[in-house]
Amino acid sequence: MRIKRRHKHGEADLDVTSFMNLMIILVPVLLISMVLARTTVLDLKLPDMADPSTPQEEEPPQQLELVIRKDYLDVNYPAGIRLKRVEKTAEGEHDYKLLSIILQEVKRNLEEKGIEKKDIFILSEKDTPYQTVVTAMDTVRSFKAVVAASVVNAELFPEISLGDAPEGESTTAVQGAQP
Repeated sequence: MRIKRRHKHGEADLDVTSFMNLMIILVPVLLISMVLARTTVLDLKLPDMADPSTPQEEEPPQQLELVIRKDYLDVNYPAGIRLKRVEKTAEGEHDYKLLSIILQEVKRNLEEKGIEKKDIFILSEKDTPYQTVVTAMDTVRSFKAVVAASVVNAELFPEISLGDAPEGESTTAVQGAQP
């Protein structure tokens, strides 16, 4: 019986040239795409939990609120007193353009009185869709304005706090109220 033996030749060298070519192209492409893919982060303030043992301020600061309801949006100033109500449009969507106009007017009126206000509370019902809250946040933060023949984002109320809307219809309507 004859056994066939294979002859061992020297070990073959690895050819990494094609792999190096791939890395030379891939690394710069990945680095460039990392710069283009940015994540936007919104800074939110959570409402302070008041300690019942500490005495409260005699006059709380005037808070601006946006209450998101299923059928309408309420702009309250001071907190709990309705300044304007924004009904849904004919298409059944919240009217964010009208809301922006109202908030611009509120900001203008406050600045005329010497009040520098940058914060707003957005209060929403428990079943409010996420996209509705995000769109409301975008609307209250800034608006498009034309400055020197270019469109820029002008600041409205960039310091946003989130909370739960009060149950039912607890806001009081004030006819002809001005902030």
